Amino acid sequence: MSPTAPAPDPAAPRFRVRPPANWINDPNGPFRWRGRHHLFYQHNPAAPVHADVHWGHVSSPDLVHWEHHPIALAPTPGGPDEAGCWSGCVVDDGGVPTAVYTGVDHAHTGLGTVCLARAADPADDRLLSWRPLPAPVVAGPPPGLGVVMFRDPFVFRHAGRRWALVGAGHADGTPSVLLYDCDELTDWRFAGVLLDGHDPVAAGAFGDKAVGWECPQLFETSAGDHVLVVSLWDGEPRTTGYLTGRLEADAHGGLGFLPRTGGRLDHGRDFYAPAVRQESGRTLMWGWSWEARDEAAVLAAGWAGTLTAPRVVDVHPDGALRVVPAPELELLRATEPFATAPGRAVPLPPAYDLTVTARGSATVTLLRAADRDRALTVRLAPDTGTVVLDRSGWPREGAEGAGPVTVSVPPGPCLSVRLLVDGSLLELFAADRATVTERVYRRPDDVPELVVEGDAEVSAWEQVPPRRG
Repeated sequence: MSPTAPAPDPAAPRFRVRPPANWINDPNGPFRWRGRHHLFYQHNPAAPVHADVHWGHVSSPDLVHWEHHPIALAPTPGGPDEAGCWSGCVVDDGGVPTAVYTGVDHAHTGLGTVCLARAADPADDRLLSWRPLPAPVVAGPPPGLGVVMFRDPFVFRHAGRRWALVGAGHADGTPSVLLYDCDELTDWRFAGVLLDGHDPVAAGAFGDKAVGWECPQLFETSAGDHVLVVSLWDGEPRTTGYLTGRLEADAHGGLGFLPRTGGRLDHGRDFYAPAVRQESGRTLMWGWSWEARDEAAVLAAGWAGTLTAPRVVDVHPDGALRVVPAPELELLRATEPFATAPGRAVPLPPAYDLTVTARGSATVTLLRAADRDRALTVRLAPDTGTVVLDRSGWPREGAEGAGPVTVSVPPGPCLSVRLLVDGSLLELFAADRATVTERVYRRPDDVPELVVEGDAEVSAWEQVPPRRG
Protein backbone atom coordinates (compact mmCIF):
# COMPACT_ATOMS: atom_id res chain seq x y z
CA MET A 1 0.00 0.00 0.00
CA SER A 2 1.08 3.58 -0.47
CA PRO A 3 1.92 5.85 2.51
CA THR A 4 -1.34 7.70 1.93
CA ALA A 5 -4.46 6.61 0.09
CA PRO A 6 -4.92 8.26 -3.30
CA ALA A 7 -6.32 11.73 -2.73
CA PRO A 8 -8.75 13.63 -4.95
CA ASP A 9 -6.17 16.39 -5.23
CA PRO A 10 -4.07 15.44 -8.29
CA ALA A 11 -1.12 17.34 -6.81
CA ALA A 12 -0.91 14.95 -3.86
CA PRO A 13 2.01 12.49 -3.99
CA ARG A 14 0.84 8.91 -3.55
CA PHE A 15 4.12 7.15 -2.82
CA ARG A 16 6.09 9.64 -0.73
CA VAL A 17 5.86 9.89 3.04
CA ARG A 18 3.35 12.49 4.19
CA PRO A 19 0.49 12.44 6.71
CA PRO A 20 -3.03 11.71 5.49
CA ALA A 21 -3.90 15.39 6.03
CA ASN A 22 -2.59 18.71 7.34
CA TRP A 23 0.96 19.97 7.72
CA ILE A 24 4.36 18.29 7.37
CA ASN A 25 7.83 19.81 7.33
CA ASP A 26 11.29 18.57 8.36
CA PRO A 27 12.01 14.84 8.34
CA ASN A 28 13.33 13.82 11.76
CA GLY A 29 15.09 10.85 13.29
CA PRO A 30 15.36 8.26 10.51
CA PHE A 31 16.12 5.13 12.50
CA ARG A 32 16.32 1.36 12.05
CA TRP A 33 14.88 -0.76 14.85
CA ARG A 34 14.17 -4.49 14.94
CA GLY A 35 14.18 -4.76 11.15
CA ARG A 36 11.94 -1.76 10.47
CA HIS A 37 12.76 1.65 9.05
CA HIS A 38 11.29 4.44 11.21
CA LEU A 39 10.85 8.00 10.02
CA PHE A 40 9.49 10.93 11.99
CA TYR A 41 8.53 14.40 10.78
CA GLN A 42 7.36 17.80 11.93
CA HIS A 43 3.59 17.78 11.87
CA ASN A 44 0.60 19.94 12.73
CA PRO A 45 -2.21 17.40 13.14
CA ALA A 46 -4.94 20.05 13.14
CA ALA A 47 -4.38 22.20 10.03
CA PRO A 48 -2.24 22.56 6.87
CA VAL A 49 -0.26 25.44 8.40
CA HIS A 50 3.03 25.63 10.29
CA ALA A 51 1.89 25.74 13.92
CA ASP A 52 1.47 23.46 16.95
CA VAL A 53 4.42 21.27 15.92
CA HIS A 54 4.33 17.58 16.87
CA TRP A 55 6.34 14.59 15.63
CA GLY A 56 4.45 12.41 13.18
CA HIS A 57 5.66 8.85 12.73
CA VAL A 58 5.71 6.13 10.04
CA SER A 59 7.59 2.87 9.69
CA SER A 60 8.33 0.42 6.91
CA PRO A 61 9.99 -2.94 6.36
CA ASP A 62 11.37 -1.91 2.96
CA LEU A 63 11.15 1.90 2.37
CA VAL A 64 8.06 1.60 0.17
CA HIS A 65 5.34 -0.05 2.32
CA TRP A 66 4.81 2.71 4.92
CA GLU A 67 2.55 2.36 7.94
CA HIS A 68 1.23 5.41 9.79
CA HIS A 69 1.52 5.40 13.57
CA PRO A 70 0.10 7.60 16.35
CA ILE A 71 1.77 10.92 17.09
CA ALA A 72 5.18 10.20 18.64
CA LEU A 73 5.87 13.52 20.38
CA ALA A 74 3.40 16.20 21.40
CA PRO A 75 3.96 19.51 23.23
CA THR A 76 3.75 19.16 27.01
CA PRO A 77 1.75 21.93 28.72
CA GLY A 78 4.11 23.80 30.99
CA GLY A 79 7.08 21.78 29.74
CA PRO A 80 10.18 22.81 27.79
CA ASP A 81 8.45 21.84 24.53
CA GLU A 82 5.08 23.48 25.27
CA ALA A 83 5.25 25.55 22.06
CA GLY A 84 6.49 22.73 19.85
CA CYS A 85 8.56 19.60 19.43
CA TRP A 86 10.97 20.72 16.75
CA SER A 87 13.67 18.93 14.77
CA GLY A 88 16.12 16.34 16.03
CA CYS A 89 17.21 12.74 15.69
CA VAL A 90 16.68 9.28 17.19
CA VAL A 91 19.48 7.13 18.63
CA ASP A 92 19.91 3.79 20.32
CA ASP A 93 20.85 4.60 23.93
CA GLY A 94 21.82 1.33 25.56
CA GLY A 95 19.03 -0.60 23.86
CA VAL A 96 16.40 2.12 24.30
CA PRO A 97 15.40 4.17 21.22
CA THR A 98 15.68 7.79 22.31
CA ALA A 99 14.49 10.92 20.51
CA VAL A 100 16.82 13.92 20.86
CA TYR A 101 14.88 16.98 19.78
CA THR A 102 14.43 20.73 20.01
CA GLY A 103 11.89 21.87 22.56
CA VAL A 104 10.62 25.43 22.46
CA ASP A 105 8.48 27.37 24.90
CA HIS A 106 6.27 30.35 24.17
CA ALA A 107 9.13 32.82 24.67
CA HIS A 108 11.83 30.99 22.75
CA THR A 109 12.72 33.81 20.26
CA GLY A 110 14.73 31.35 18.16
CA LEU A 111 16.51 29.67 21.07
CA GLY A 112 15.50 26.08 21.71
CA THR A 113 16.41 23.55 24.34
CA VAL A 114 17.64 19.99 23.79
CA CYS A 115 15.07 17.50 25.04
CA LEU A 116 14.92 13.70 25.26
CA ALA A 117 12.07 11.23 24.93
CA ARG A 118 12.41 7.47 25.45
CA ALA A 119 10.53 4.69 23.68
CA ALA A 120 8.13 3.28 26.27
CA ASP A 121 8.53 -0.29 25.03
CA PRO A 122 11.82 -1.06 23.22
CA ALA A 123 10.53 -4.56 22.47
CA ASP A 124 7.84 -3.05 20.22
CA ASP A 125 9.20 -2.99 16.67
CA ARG A 126 6.72 -0.20 15.80
CA LEU A 127 7.72 2.04 18.73
CA LEU A 128 4.18 3.30 19.23
CA SER A 129 4.63 5.08 22.57
CA TRP A 130 7.20 7.66 23.73
CA ARG A 131 7.86 9.25 27.14
CA PRO A 132 9.53 12.67 27.27
CA LEU A 133 11.93 13.48 30.06
CA PRO A 134 10.61 16.37 32.20
CA ALA A 135 13.71 18.59 31.93
CA PRO A 136 15.93 19.42 28.95
CA VAL A 137 19.51 18.12 28.85
CA VAL A 138 20.65 21.48 27.40
CA ALA A 139 18.67 24.49 28.56
CA GLY A 140 20.04 26.90 25.96
CA PRO A 141 23.12 27.96 24.01
CA PRO A 142 26.53 28.37 25.61
CA PRO A 143 27.17 31.83 27.07
CA GLY A 144 29.56 34.34 25.59
CA LEU A 145 29.11 33.51 21.90
CA GLY A 146 26.19 35.79 21.09
CA VAL A 147 24.05 32.88 19.89
CA VAL A 148 20.60 34.03 18.74
CA MET A 149 19.54 30.84 16.90
CA PHE A 150 19.98 27.43 18.56
CA ARG A 151 18.19 24.27 17.42
CA ASP A 152 18.19 20.87 15.69
CA PRO A 153 20.47 18.45 17.59
CA PHE A 154 22.12 15.64 15.63
CA VAL A 155 23.91 12.86 17.53
CA PHE A 156 26.72 10.78 16.02
CA ARG A 157 29.64 8.58 17.08
CA HIS A 158 33.28 9.27 16.31
CA ALA A 159 36.51 7.83 17.72
CA GLY A 160 34.65 5.76 20.28
CA ARG A 161 32.60 8.61 21.75
CA ARG A 162 29.19 10.09 21.23
CA TRP A 163 28.95 13.69 20.06
CA ALA A 164 26.19 16.05 18.96
CA LEU A 165 25.87 18.94 16.55
CA VAL A 166 23.47 21.84 17.07
CA GLY A 167 22.62 24.42 14.41
CA ALA A 168 23.30 28.03 15.37
CA GLY A 169 23.39 31.64 14.29
CA HIS A 170 25.15 34.51 16.05
CA ALA A 171 24.16 38.11 16.69
CA ASP A 172 26.77 39.37 14.20
CA GLY A 173 25.14 37.33 11.38
CA THR A 174 27.63 34.46 11.41
CA PRO A 175 26.17 30.96 10.99
CA SER A 176 27.78 28.02 12.76
CA VAL A 177 27.51 24.42 13.92
CA LEU A 178 28.13 23.91 17.63
CA LEU A 179 29.65 20.73 19.04
CA TYR A 180 28.72 18.91 22.25
CA ASP A 181 30.22 15.92 23.99
CA CYS A 182 27.28 13.72 25.00
CA ASP A 183 28.84 10.32 25.56
CA GLU A 184 26.34 10.04 28.40
CA LEU A 185 23.13 11.11 26.70
CA THR A 186 21.74 12.85 29.79
CA ASP A 187 24.95 14.82 30.40
CA TRP A 188 26.01 17.25 27.65
CA ARG A 189 29.20 19.36 27.61
CA PHE A 190 29.79 22.19 25.15
CA ALA A 191 32.93 21.29 23.17
CA GLY A 192 33.32 24.33 20.91
CA VAL A 193 32.35 25.53 17.46
CA LEU A 194 32.75 22.75 14.90
CA LEU A 195 32.65 25.16 11.94
CA ASP A 196 31.31 28.61 11.14
CA GLY A 197 30.64 30.83 8.18
CA HIS A 198 34.08 32.45 8.32
CA ASP A 199 35.66 29.27 6.98
CA PRO A 200 36.80 30.10 3.42
CA VAL A 201 35.67 26.77 1.92
CA ALA A 202 32.22 27.12 3.49
CA ALA A 203 31.97 30.76 2.41
CA GLY A 204 32.89 29.83 -1.15
CA ALA A 205 30.45 26.93 -1.26
CA PHE A 206 27.48 28.67 0.38
CA GLY A 207 27.95 32.41 -0.11
CA ASP A 208 27.18 34.83 2.69
CA LYS A 209 23.37 35.05 2.73
CA ALA A 210 22.75 32.62 5.59
CA VAL A 211 22.58 33.99 9.13
CA GLY A 212 22.17 30.53 10.63
CA TRP A 213 22.90 26.92 9.75
CA GLU A 214 19.92 24.73 10.59
CA CYS A 215 19.48 20.96 10.75
CA PRO A 216 23.18 19.98 10.73
CA GLN A 217 23.76 16.38 9.67
CA LEU A 218 26.99 14.43 9.38
CA PHE A 219 27.86 11.13 7.73
CA GLU A 220 31.01 9.18 6.91
CA THR A 221 31.69 8.39 3.27
CA SER A 222 32.78 5.08 1.79
CA ALA A 223 36.29 6.57 1.43
CA GLY A 224 36.51 7.58 5.11
CA ASP A 225 35.87 11.31 4.68
CA HIS A 226 32.90 13.04 6.28
CA VAL A 227 30.12 15.12 4.77
CA LEU A 228 28.55 17.94 6.75
CA VAL A 229 25.07 18.96 5.56
CA VAL A 230 23.41 22.21 6.65
CA SER A 231 20.26 24.10 5.75
CA LEU A 232 20.99 27.74 5.00
CA TRP A 233 18.67 29.94 7.06
CA ASP A 234 18.27 33.61 6.18
CA GLY A 235 14.96 34.30 7.89
CA GLU A 236 13.01 31.71 5.95
CA PRO A 237 13.88 28.30 4.50
CA ARG A 238 15.79 28.60 1.26
CA THR A 239 18.54 26.20 0.25
CA THR A 240 20.79 23.44 1.53
CA GLY A 241 24.52 22.89 1.24
CA TYR A 242 27.15 20.24 1.86
CA LEU A 243 30.85 20.19 2.66
CA THR A 244 33.17 17.23 2.18
CA GLY A 245 36.14 17.08 4.55
CA ARG A 246 37.45 15.33 7.62
CA LEU A 247 36.94 15.38 11.36
CA GLU A 248 40.04 15.96 13.46
CA ALA A 249 40.61 16.13 17.20
CA ASP A 250 41.44 19.61 18.48
CA ALA A 251 43.73 20.70 21.31
CA HIS A 252 40.87 20.95 23.80
CA GLY A 253 39.52 17.42 23.52
CA GLY A 254 36.87 18.35 20.99
CA LEU A 255 36.59 18.01 17.21
CA GLY A 256 37.03 20.28 14.25
CA PHE A 257 35.78 19.86 10.71
CA LEU A 258 38.25 20.64 7.91
CA PRO A 259 36.33 21.03 4.63
CA ARG A 260 37.99 20.63 1.24
CA THR A 261 35.07 21.17 -1.13
CA GLY A 262 31.32 21.71 -1.12
CA GLY A 263 28.31 23.15 -2.87
CA ARG A 264 24.56 23.10 -3.08
CA LEU A 265 22.98 19.90 -1.92
CA ASP A 266 19.93 20.25 -4.17
CA HIS A 267 19.60 22.73 -7.04
CA GLY A 268 15.82 22.98 -7.00
CA ARG A 269 13.62 25.46 -5.20
CA ASP A 270 11.61 23.01 -3.13
CA PHE A 271 14.00 21.00 -0.94
CA TYR A 272 15.04 21.74 2.64
CA ALA A 273 16.00 20.34 6.05
CA PRO A 274 17.30 16.94 4.95
CA ALA A 275 17.87 14.19 7.50
CA VAL A 276 20.32 11.31 7.11
CA ARG A 277 20.70 7.85 8.53
CA GLN A 278 23.96 5.99 8.23
CA GLU A 279 23.65 2.23 8.09
CA SER A 280 25.98 -0.57 7.11
CA GLY A 281 27.25 0.13 3.60
CA ARG A 282 25.23 3.24 2.81
CA THR A 283 23.70 6.51 3.99
CA LEU A 284 20.04 7.36 3.35
CA MET A 285 18.67 10.89 3.10
CA TRP A 286 15.17 12.37 3.05
CA GLY A 287 14.24 16.04 2.54
CA TRP A 288 11.17 18.20 2.96
CA SER A 289 9.43 19.67 -0.09
CA TRP A 290 7.01 22.47 0.73
CA GLU A 291 4.03 23.76 -1.22
CA ALA A 292 4.74 26.22 -4.03
CA ARG A 293 1.13 27.23 -4.55
CA ASP A 294 -0.93 29.91 -2.89
CA GLU A 295 -2.38 29.62 0.59
CA ALA A 296 -5.97 29.40 -0.61
CA ALA A 297 -5.16 26.33 -2.70
CA VAL A 298 -3.35 24.71 0.24
CA LEU A 299 -6.23 25.31 2.64
CA ALA A 300 -8.71 23.98 0.08
CA ALA A 301 -6.60 20.84 -0.42
CA GLY A 302 -6.28 20.24 3.33
CA TRP A 303 -2.65 19.14 3.22
CA ALA A 304 0.73 20.83 2.90
CA GLY A 305 4.15 19.38 2.22
CA THR A 306 5.70 16.03 1.51
CA LEU A 307 8.95 14.22 2.11
CA THR A 308 11.10 13.32 -0.86
CA ALA A 309 11.95 9.84 -1.99
CA PRO A 310 14.80 8.29 0.01
CA ARG A 311 18.20 8.98 -1.57
CA VAL A 312 21.50 7.14 -1.14
CA VAL A 313 24.30 9.67 -0.65
CA ASP A 314 28.08 9.37 -0.81
CA VAL A 315 30.87 11.29 -2.55
CA HIS A 316 32.85 10.90 -5.75
CA PRO A 317 36.67 10.79 -5.59
CA ASP A 318 36.80 14.54 -6.28
CA GLY A 319 34.69 15.20 -3.17
CA ALA A 320 31.53 16.09 -5.08
CA LEU A 321 28.29 14.63 -3.81
CA ARG A 322 27.08 11.31 -5.19
CA VAL A 323 23.33 10.89 -4.90
CA VAL A 324 20.97 8.28 -6.36
CA PRO A 325 17.44 7.12 -5.56
CA ALA A 326 17.31 4.27 -3.04
CA PRO A 327 17.16 0.99 -5.00
CA GLU A 328 14.07 -0.08 -3.04
CA LEU A 329 12.08 2.46 -5.07
CA GLU A 330 12.19 0.04 -7.99
CA LEU A 331 9.57 -1.95 -6.07
CA LEU A 332 7.15 0.80 -7.12
CA ARG A 333 7.68 0.15 -10.82
CA ALA A 334 4.91 -1.50 -12.80
CA THR A 335 5.66 -5.00 -14.05
CA GLU A 336 6.39 -3.76 -17.57
CA PRO A 337 7.79 -0.42 -18.79
CA PHE A 338 5.52 1.68 -20.93
CA ALA A 339 6.38 2.12 -24.59
CA THR A 340 8.25 5.14 -25.88
CA ALA A 341 9.36 6.12 -29.37
CA PRO A 342 11.47 9.08 -30.55
CA GLY A 343 9.33 12.05 -31.49
CA ARG A 344 6.04 10.35 -30.59
CA ALA A 345 3.88 11.65 -27.73
CA VAL A 346 3.17 9.06 -25.04
CA PRO A 347 0.67 9.82 -22.24
CA LEU A 348 2.26 10.04 -18.79
CA PRO A 349 0.62 8.65 -15.63
CA PRO A 350 0.37 10.69 -12.39
CA ALA A 351 3.45 8.93 -10.96
CA TYR A 352 6.37 7.58 -12.97
CA ASP A 353 10.05 6.62 -12.93
CA LEU A 354 11.93 7.71 -16.04
CA THR A 355 15.57 7.29 -17.10
CA VAL A 356 16.96 9.16 -20.10
CA THR A 357 20.43 8.53 -21.52
CA ALA A 358 21.52 11.06 -24.13
CA ARG A 359 24.46 10.55 -26.50
CA GLY A 360 23.94 13.91 -28.11
CA SER A 361 21.80 16.94 -27.45
CA ALA A 362 18.28 15.89 -26.49
CA THR A 363 15.07 17.40 -25.17
CA VAL A 364 12.51 15.54 -23.09
CA THR A 365 9.03 17.04 -22.76
CA LEU A 366 6.96 15.98 -19.76
CA LEU A 367 3.98 18.34 -19.71
CA ARG A 368 2.37 20.71 -22.18
CA ALA A 369 -0.03 23.58 -21.66
CA ALA A 370 -3.29 23.34 -23.54
CA ASP A 371 -2.19 26.05 -25.98
CA ARG A 372 0.92 23.92 -26.79
CA ASP A 373 3.09 27.04 -26.52
CA ARG A 374 4.45 26.17 -23.07
CA ALA A 375 6.09 22.94 -21.99
CA LEU A 376 7.89 21.42 -19.03
CA THR A 377 11.15 20.16 -20.50
CA VAL A 378 14.52 18.67 -19.61
CA ARG A 379 17.35 19.50 -22.01
CA LEU A 380 20.54 17.41 -21.96
CA ALA A 381 23.89 18.30 -23.52
CA PRO A 382 26.54 15.61 -22.86
CA ASP A 383 29.32 17.56 -24.56
CA THR A 384 29.00 20.42 -22.06
CA GLY A 385 27.68 18.35 -19.14
CA THR A 386 24.59 20.54 -18.87
CA VAL A 387 21.08 19.61 -17.72
CA VAL A 388 18.35 22.27 -17.88
CA LEU A 389 14.94 21.82 -16.28
CA ASP A 390 12.63 24.45 -17.73
CA ARG A 391 9.39 24.90 -15.83
CA SER A 392 8.95 28.58 -16.69
CA GLY A 393 5.53 27.81 -18.17
CA TRP A 394 4.36 27.03 -14.62
CA PRO A 395 5.55 30.17 -12.77
CA ARG A 396 5.19 30.88 -9.11
CA GLU A 397 4.94 34.10 -7.21
CA GLY A 398 8.21 35.97 -6.65
CA ALA A 399 11.39 36.46 -8.62
CA GLU A 400 12.64 32.91 -8.13
CA GLY A 401 9.81 31.45 -10.17
CA ALA A 402 10.81 32.82 -13.55
CA GLY A 403 13.70 30.99 -15.15
CA PRO A 404 14.88 27.44 -15.78
CA VAL A 405 17.13 25.49 -13.41
CA THR A 406 20.55 24.57 -14.80
CA VAL A 407 23.01 22.07 -13.32
CA SER A 408 26.46 21.14 -14.56
CA VAL A 409 28.16 17.76 -14.38
CA PRO A 410 31.40 16.53 -15.98
CA PRO A 411 31.04 16.39 -19.79
CA GLY A 412 31.35 13.08 -21.58
CA PRO A 413 30.07 10.94 -24.45
CA CYS A 414 26.72 10.36 -22.74
CA LEU A 415 24.63 11.89 -19.99
CA SER A 416 21.94 10.14 -17.96
CA VAL A 417 19.19 11.60 -15.83
CA ARG A 418 16.53 9.88 -13.77
CA LEU A 419 13.21 11.51 -13.01
CA LEU A 420 10.85 10.49 -10.21
CA VAL A 421 7.52 12.26 -10.53
CA ASP A 422 4.70 11.71 -8.05
CA GLY A 423 1.79 14.14 -8.33
CA SER A 424 3.27 17.63 -7.99
CA LEU A 425 6.66 16.42 -6.72
CA LEU A 426 9.41 16.20 -9.34
CA GLU A 427 12.86 14.86 -8.39
CA LEU A 428 15.59 14.92 -11.02
CA PHE A 429 18.89 13.06 -10.56
CA ALA A 430 21.60 14.16 -13.01
CA ALA A 431 24.52 11.79 -13.62
CA ASP A 432 24.56 10.72 -9.93
CA ARG A 433 26.03 14.16 -9.14
CA ALA A 434 23.24 16.69 -8.82
CA THR A 435 19.58 16.73 -7.85
CA VAL A 436 16.78 19.15 -8.61
CA THR A 437 13.62 19.02 -6.50
CA GLU A 438 10.69 21.06 -7.78
CA ARG A 439 6.94 21.26 -7.32
CA VAL A 440 4.94 21.48 -10.55
CA TYR A 441 1.16 21.71 -10.33
CA ARG A 442 -0.80 20.49 -13.34
CA ARG A 443 -3.64 22.74 -14.40
CA PRO A 444 -6.90 21.05 -15.40
CA ASP A 445 -6.27 21.47 -19.12
CA ASP A 446 -2.55 20.60 -19.11
CA VAL A 447 -1.49 17.58 -21.14
CA PRO A 448 0.95 15.18 -19.42
CA GLU A 449 2.85 13.49 -22.22
CA LEU A 450 6.36 12.26 -22.90
CA VAL A 451 8.11 13.39 -26.07
CA VAL A 452 11.80 12.68 -26.65
CA GLU A 453 13.68 14.59 -29.33
CA GLY A 454 17.33 14.01 -30.20
CA ASP A 455 19.79 11.20 -29.63
CA ALA A 456 18.50 9.61 -26.46
CA GLU A 457 17.24 6.32 -25.07
CA VAL A 458 14.41 6.20 -22.54
CA SER A 459 13.23 3.66 -19.98
CA ALA A 460 9.91 4.50 -18.33
CA TRP A 461 7.75 2.84 -15.70
CA GLU A 462 4.53 3.87 -14.09
CA GLN A 463 4.77 3.92 -10.30
CA VAL A 464 2.10 1.70 -8.80
CA PRO A 465 1.28 0.39 -5.30
CA PRO A 466 4.13 -1.99 -4.48
CA ARG A 467 3.68 -5.70 -4.48
CA ARG A 468 4.16 -7.56 -1.23
CA GLY A 469 7.24 -9.79 -1.23
